[in-house]
Amino acid sequence: MLVLLPPSEGKAASGRGAPLKPESLSLPGLAPARETVLGELVELCAGDEEKAREVLGLSEGLRGEVAKNAELRTAGARPAGEIYTGVLYDALDLASLDAAAKRRAARSLLVFSGLWGAVRVTDRIPSYRCSMGVKLPALGALGAFWRAPMAEVLPEAAGGGLVLDLRSSAYAAAWRPAGEVAGRTATVRVLHAPTRKVVSHFNKATKGRIVRSLLAAGIAPEGPAELVEALRDLGYEVEAEAPAKTGKPWSLDVLVAEIH
Repeated sequence: MLVLLPPSEGKAASGRGAPLKPESLSLPGLAPARETVLGELVELCAGDEEKAREVLGLSEGLRGEVAKNAELRTAGARPAGEIYTGVLYDALDLASLDAAAKRRAARSLLVFSGLWGAVRVTDRIPSYRCSMGVKLPALGALGAFWRAPMAEVLPEAAGGGLVLDLRSSAYAAAWRPAGEVAGRTATVRVLHAPTRKVVSHFNKATKGRIVRSLLAAGIAPEGPAELVEALRDLGYEVEAEAPAKTGKPWSLDVLVAEIH
């Protein structure tokens, strides 16, 4: 099973660990693209601060993120699972999983990133600010920039089992499973059952809980149909729609009665 996650906008501090070692990151086929984006981002943020803040879409209160980006090559690095914070990651709570579940997380979770493309939760990275929606001056929109490198690397990373896609639309734009991989991919929405509406906060929280439930139970469904059964067994109310055509992903709606 491969679980595709969005990153978080907010991130924990890098800390005082050893700096980034790009060659140590998972998915080495993404290394040239990572170096390109990293170089452009560092150069941008080491130059005109106001221009960098405008390009990155940062408010006045986040001005400090520019200086942080300028020092990415020398800043301390921590496992990505500790760097990413926010609602989804709070609900997932990787740190409190038992040892076996943590090993499953290391194998199956892949976090998409405007800067790194995608990383495992065990990859050591510094804290940064660069969303997939950013348009770097020399590269353009990062969602489009990453498509070709991702298309080369991700099908192999997807293996032969379920691909559980929990990404937001901005990050989904960087890689859309196609062909045989798409047929074993499930995308998930979380809906407030009484209103049938997506509400951002509990959408993220519920996705975090779903991943945690699967990891803690040691469940790795082989495909979307098995995922539906597994989630129902775990107590989730799920509505599933198989694709009308082959080579398309399944669509799953998880219904939640309470917003929390």
